Amino acid sequence: MKRWQFWLGILVSVFFLVLALRGLDLERFWSDLQGASYGWLIPGVLIYFGAVWARTWRWHYMLRALKPVPLRRLFPMITIGYMGNNVYPARAGEFLRAYVLKRDEGISMSASLATILVERIFDGLVMLLFVFFTLPVVPDLQPDLRRLVVLASLAFLGALVIFLALASAPATARRLYGALINRLVPTRFRSQLMDLTDRFMEGLVGLRRGRDLMMILFTSTVVWLLETVKYWFVMHAFPFEVSFFALMLMNGLANLALTIPAAPGGIGPFDWAGIETLSAFGVGRTLASAYTVVLHVALWFPITALGAYYFGRKGLTWSAAQRARGEVETELETSETIL
Repeated sequence: MKRWQFWLGILVSVFFLVLALRGLDLERFWSDLQGASYGWLIPGVLIYFGAVWARTWRWHYMLRALKPVPLRRLFPMITIGYMGNNVYPARAGEFLRAYVLKRDEGISMSASLATILVERIFDGLVMLLFVFFTLPVVPDLQPDLRRLVVLASLAFLGALVIFLALASAPATARRLYGALINRLVPTRFRSQLMDLTDRFMEGLVGLRRGRDLMMILFTSTVVWLLETVKYWFVMHAFPFEVSFFALMLMNGLANLALTIPAAPGGIGPFDWAGIETLSAFGVGRTLASAYTVVLHVALWFPITALGAYYFGRKGLTWSAAQRARGEVETELETSETIL
């Protein structure tokens, strides 16, 4: 992995951790952690794996035009992707998931990465729906979080419009990017870049029909509602209570904050957004910090452990994660040459 990306992520995480935990009363913080009823994490983890299964079904639905892959074979890849994002820098899990899909099922990395990008766009849109739906009930939200919502709205809506335009008129899109490639790219690279772009376009086939769009949006909503239920279960481990709508807002803002490049696992931005949201609903910062830290660990550890299990079971190694990213970077060398 590029070293500068790793250290930039570390610096970003440290910055947001300082923002999130400033003025923390450590004695009360440890007391809140020790007094938590951790049995509530069990149903929370179970419901979270239900969300992972729903995510697996969504990916199966999006890939079916390329190849119908059974859910039981996709589920390990999803968990490996989570594990990769949680422990490797620069969201290597997305490349790792695409690499395993190519190795096991023969689907090109370019096409599978296109489906993963579509997933991320719809995840972001659902997060924004959660935020816009629940913002009227929040008494006071930090201006930095409001700015995050505005920037995320522009980014995700803009990406969706572009992808929908490409998917709805593939022949026109191919003529357009073909003309650009012929005009801007040296002759020896044109065939390679056209092939790369064609394979990427194959991954957007799920956006061509309104029924498919609605199904992707529906399953994305199910995924994030189930995850919010986990937030609700974990809340019961602590002596405070906010509405489910407040937890939807926290889920939306915390996961939008994960779009900020940071250390693996979203350490820092996730915690900052979660603590600030709960504080806006009157939860004390120390208690909000204890809850958010436990929630973050409960989100991170189970899926990372399961992903590591499948990672080893499939005979993968750290070099495989590097190779996964390297294959994509090699495929993209041509497009980088243009710049």
